Amino acid sequence: MAVFEELDLPMPDGVCDACIARPAEDGPHPPVLLIMDAIGLRPRIREMAERLADDGYVVLAPNVYYRAGRQPLMDPSFLTAERGEERHTIISRLLASLTREHWEADGPAYLEHVQGLDDVADDDVRVVGYCMGGGLALRLAAQCPDDVSAICGFHAGRLVTDGPESPHHVLPDVEARIYFGFADQDPSMTRSQIERLRLAAEEADCDYEGEIYPGAAHGFTMSDLPAYDERATARHWEALIQVFDEA
Repeated sequence: MAVFEELDLPMPDGVCDACIARPAEDGPHPPVLLIMDAIGLRPRIREMAERLADDGYVVLAPNVYYRAGRQPLMDPSFLTAERGEERHTIISRLLASLTREHWEADGPAYLEHVQGLDDVADDDVRVVGYCMGGGLALRLAAQCPDDVSAICGFHAGRLVTDGPESPHHVLPDVEARIYFGFADQDPSMTRSQIERLRLAAEEADCDYEGEIYPGAAHGFTMSDLPAYDERATARHWEALIQVFDEA
């Protein structure tokens, strides 16, 4: 059984509430930064951190919305299908609290925190991001190429846009191995955008793999959301552990 604890992290603009999951066995163990989805820290994120710890990793999962307040920042009742519109309204407000400039300050601090934890091996950090966390993971790998060995993103959206701030533009600066598991039914990351990302990664000579999960919807790994897909989630664990172990 993984060992779980909650803690506060000193950050550039305040204090970030976070959780850590560790293997029960003595270390050292490789470090993982788990970047939450747009909804935030909650029991499902804890379950995922503990699952990774059971596979031998020390996992830090921070509240990347800490400027907006401590988690939980959304009542669990908003996770139902019937309250989807209200949920998206709250998410839009929370997303506005995390600008690109904020992430450029926060991301390296999270890497430093996870590398400084007890029982952590002297390894580069593996990073996994869900939903918005996929794009944040990609930007972090580009910003700190010497500290990130692999990134995985699942049901990540808006990785390719027509704007100059599109995440895919950072690919030439990424040295980490990249794996994205895409939802088949996801308007925030269409087949056309997935192909554009693949071509951009190829042009940047990245170690990149993208996989489309058949029939899966955006949010398919989150068991507390209507989009949860048990089969796709099982495949996500297989891919995630394989990439992290090989890193």
